[in-house]
Amino acid sequence: MGVFFGYFVIAPYTIKFFAGFQLDENIENRWTISSYIDTMIPLVLGAGLAFQLPLVLFFLAKVGIVSASYLKRVRKYSIVVIFIVAAIITPGPDIISQMTVALPLMLLYEISILLARRVEKRQAVDEWS
Repeated sequence: MGVFFGYFVIAPYTIKFFAGFQLDENIENRWTISSYIDTMIPLVLGAGLAFQLPLVLFFLAKVGIVSASYLKRVRKYSIVVIFIVAAIITPGPDIISQMTVALPLMLLYEISILLARRVEKRQAVDEWS
């Protein structure tokens, strides 16, 4: 899902930005296959990696490193970090592309909280058994 999101949602914004980016009217933008691939690979793989957030936090909760209450407590800091990362990832100062990246990451963080809560409940049931 992350690679799909990176390629079909984030990449068009990136390509549009770089296609229209011009320092001087005498400079012509020329895209080559290698520059396209060099742009797309980190973008798509980065989105795929970012979508692993619930899985990583699930395993951290399973091991006992994080808990749902901790994730709730640091939610406001996580949102700030998510928006900083979204601002760095997205090209240009466009708020729409930043929100396009930040909102799914916030949703994934909330899913991570639900998964951590589920792990805690399952561990509590296993302790009573």
